[in-house]
Amino acid sequence: MTATVLVVDDDPVQRRLLEAMVRRFGYEPLVAASGEEALTILRSESGAGIDVVVLDLMMPNVDGMMVLARLRESGVETPVIVQTAHGSIEAVVAAMRAGAIDFVVKPVGAERLQVSIKNAIRVDSLEDEIRRMRRRASGTLTFRDLTSKSPDMGRVIRLAERAAKSTIPVLIEGESGVGKEVLARAIQGSSDRKGKPFVTVNCGAIPETLVESTLFGHEKGAFTGATERHMGKFVEASGGTLFLDEIGELPLDAQVKLLRAIQEGEVDPVGGRKSVRVDIRLISATNKSLLDLVKQGKFREDLYYRLNVFPMTLPSLRARREDIPDLARSFLARFAAEEGKRVRGFSAEAMALLTRYDWPGNVRQLENAVFRAVVLADGDDLTLAEFPQIANQVEGFDVRIPPAPVFAETGTGQAPLREIVRVEVRDPHSISLVDESGDVRTLEGLEADVIRFALQHYRGHMSEVSRRLGIGRSTLYRKLKELGLEDEAAA
Repeated sequence: MTATVLVVDDDPVQRRLLEAMVRRFGYEPLVAASGEEALTILRSESGAGIDVVVLDLMMPNVDGMMVLARLRESGVETPVIVQTAHGSIEAVVAAMRAGAIDFVVKPVGAERLQVSIKNAIRVDSLEDEIRRMRRRASGTLTFRDLTSKSPDMGRVIRLAERAAKSTIPVLIEGESGVGKEVLARAIQGSSDRKGKPFVTVNCGAIPETLVESTLFGHEKGAFTGATERHMGKFVEASGGTLFLDEIGELPLDAQVKLLRAIQEGEVDPVGGRKSVRVDIRLISATNKSLLDLVKQGKFREDLYYRLNVFPMTLPSLRARREDIPDLARSFLARFAAEEGKRVRGFSAEAMALLTRYDWPGNVRQLENAVFRAVVLADGDDLTLAEFPQIANQVEGFDVRIPPAPVFAETGTGQAPLREIVRVEVRDPHSISLVDESGDVRTLEGLEADVIRFALQHYRGHMSEVSRRLGIGRSTLYRKLKELGLEDEAAA
């Protein structure tokens, strides 16, 4: 569920150290003992799930520079952080020209490596989002832009890839906000109609009296208010793709004319004297069961069979929680750039919250939640404090939302009585200052809890524990003995 970091180093000691650091940062580490092994992993199917590579430059046979060159040849765009014991300017320049995103010198400190990985993930997410937006605008969005770690989503994408090879009518079913239009654009961008018009019609948003005019067009003077000729969505999409969203909302009388337009490949503009030939690829979408609407008499059965030639159902976001971290990071990168915020990522608690929430509004709700969080953010990471409404709906996360401000009448209008808003977050790592009876705890008890937590957090690495606590190792060992924590330290 977290970001995956591939560590490539021929030195087993360095591999273990880097692996431990990556795991401590909250990422999932993978290791490779050589350049050949790294290339095999990155070129395989599992390579798509790797978010960052930490690559040693000095290795036998296939060294780091050769790995960078072959990744570029293969079109692999995973961000790479290179490291070497020889930090010369020439090595830095060569690595950056070869495609590395950052450069660290051995032995790299934990803080330096953590910042480098966070920046690499953020930059990669932003670049992916920019590329995706450009391809969407040009009509060349492909299935590579829908990379998913979910088996259910993977099956849908494989179905859509088959559909893209023909002009077969496609019906996409799924809850609101799951990304039906994005899938439709990927189908077009992977077909021979890529780059051609992609026209979207929200059938539920068109007034019933204007459905026919909107879809099929009208001539000037055809009805009151028709002051000029309108070609209609079918004609606009000719040569490309027509995407009919929420097709189940289409009125029955418009369904008859839609059926004829699909069957005959021509439309009759309102007030027109002759039919107009059109060449479209039709993709429909619905968040309702069209079959149920047919049984209720709200949708024509003959039109249903015309549309339901190649059906596919997009899973809800709660059914593919594996994709939440990648989606959240891509939204964060985009909104942070748009809002001018230096937000690098999510805290471990915030990401755990996002992956546990059910997201009834699906991807659209996640996108809006991240947008709001970026606007609220003051630090480098998004924390639980930026997701109070969501945290209050997930067990184990308790963020108290302050009451609405109370206003008082003044001579110039209303003014808030209290202008300071405090959000209290129950951090699972927090230490209580009072005991069960409500009395303040002793310093000795608090000190024992702090040292116990540090031992667990840094996995018993005594040098790191003493450094983080700001005390010498000898002092740390003495306190362990005094507080009776020697057994816990040994464990």
